Amino acid sequence: MALVKLQTTTHTSRPWRIHELTSDFTVEDVWSYRTPGAGPGDFPSMLAAMRAAGGPMRQTGAVKFLFDLRWRLGALFGWDEPSAGVGARVASLHDRLPDDIRAAPRGPDDGSMPLTAVYELDMESARELANKTVHAVMHLGWVQGANGDHELRLAVLVKHNGWFGRLYMAAIAPFRYLIVYPALTRQWERAWRTSRG
Repeated sequence: MALVKLQTTTHTSRPWRIHELTSDFTVEDVWSYRTPGAGPGDFPSMLAAMRAAGGPMRQTGAVKFLFDLRWRLGALFGWDEPSAGVGARVASLHDRLPDDIRAAPRGPDDGSMPLTAVYELDMESARELANKTVHAVMHLGWVQGANGDHELRLAVLVKHNGWFGRLYMAAIAPFRYLIVYPALTRQWERAWRTSRG
């Protein structure tokens, strides 16, 4: 397992469709995940493997503790009330979609995940969430790596909800980098290897 953080330009320089929807967002993180032997048509297989493995909510140990703590704090301070979510405090990115993407499948939603589907294409997908701290987008893209294999790229895009949102994201950054992202890397790379038999 190798956690690989990438430069912001590795996301912004590519012709992703997400750029059409997020000019008012900031790129927070960009990460690369190894998928040995993957080809250009394997993005749907990778998404299926990730869904089968479960998201952050299926983690154990420190990651589960952090997510449990986050939801408890959110309940205590009202960060995650429906009035702060997508379709209430902020409009969904789905409302910004051009007609060709609007006609494409959105991808399935999972009740155990706080992120909801915006779109799912052959080489990229996007999901979003909003609360009293941020409006955030998880963008997944499929890119040919230096060794010729394709690999998964994750970009997290954020629109902060004022000073509190900026403070919140700064406060959780060490936990994301030291605990959450390494755990996701293990989970998603293992999901790919398992899917290949």
